Amino acid sequence: MLKKDQVRLGIAPIGWTNDDLPELGGEISFEQCISEMSEAGFVGCEVGNKYPKDPKVLKPALDQKGLQIANQWFSSLLTSEGYEVTIENFKKQLEFLKAMGATVIGASEQGNSIQGKPVPILSDQKPVFTEEQWELIAKGCNDMGKIAKDEGITFTYHHHMGTGIQFMDEVDRFLDMTDPELVFLLYDTGHFAFCGEDPLAAVKRYVDRIGHVHLKDVRPEVLKKVKEEDMSFLDAVKAGAFTVPGDGSIDFKPIFDVLAENNYHGWMIVEAEQDPAKANPLEYAKKARQYIKENTGL
Repeated sequence: MLKKDQVRLGIAPIGWTNDDLPELGGEISFEQCISEMSEAGFVGCEVGNKYPKDPKVLKPALDQKGLQIANQWFSSLLTSEGYEVTIENFKKQLEFLKAMGATVIGASEQGNSIQGKPVPILSDQKPVFTEEQWELIAKGCNDMGKIAKDEGITFTYHHHMGTGIQFMDEVDRFLDMTDPELVFLLYDTGHFAFCGEDPLAAVKRYVDRIGHVHLKDVRPEVLKKVKEEDMSFLDAVKAGAFTVPGDGSIDFKPIFDVLAENNYHGWMIVEAEQDPAKANPLEYAKKARQYIKENTGL
């Protein structure tokens, strides 16, 4: 079983308000979001677009609800904006995370990503890196990993739909090219399942490099529709492709077992972007929390 003194549970605000689709949950306030996160029984969260940008404002608000920032998404633009711009942006974001007492940063290479574009997400239009781009990404991530480590923060890489590191063979190559002391994997059950990979096989393969966990379930009937109708990623989200653990098709119990057997320590974050008008955020947060409790004891 996962150990309470080693694993902390958080939830992402994306179930309340969506950064990429601001019309989803546009009416939900920051205050409602963090109050309901706490009410559902979580002790951590990630950063949303409605969060105050000033740590002196944000930290007391989260402290009052017993919440801590666990991680924040970082858009790496090595293959579009270049090395220097990416490194400078990374350092600025690290300053914020350090002020918030966070321990993880989750980067994803967004140069030429199609995740926000109106193109079929399950198509061959996603970026495929050249040899030069692979070398640049490996160097950039190793360097960002070193910068983060020196600040006491773990650098994790988020494999993601619509990007150049989506499938397991791409994750394999990325991990082979990066320093295991500096670069870790942000393991996301939902993104592996969405692209057709087996989340259980992935956790078994990568468990020694996992530095952060996103718990996200998928609805197979919606994924079938996504493929048949050539939906974009954002349209798939609006259609309900993702949901919380215990509400979709992924069996998380063996995944939790692999993490426990390998002494995983760190955050596990429920991250299920849905339309809050269709999936009440508090209701689904409580559903996820109960499912995790039943299957981990946490």
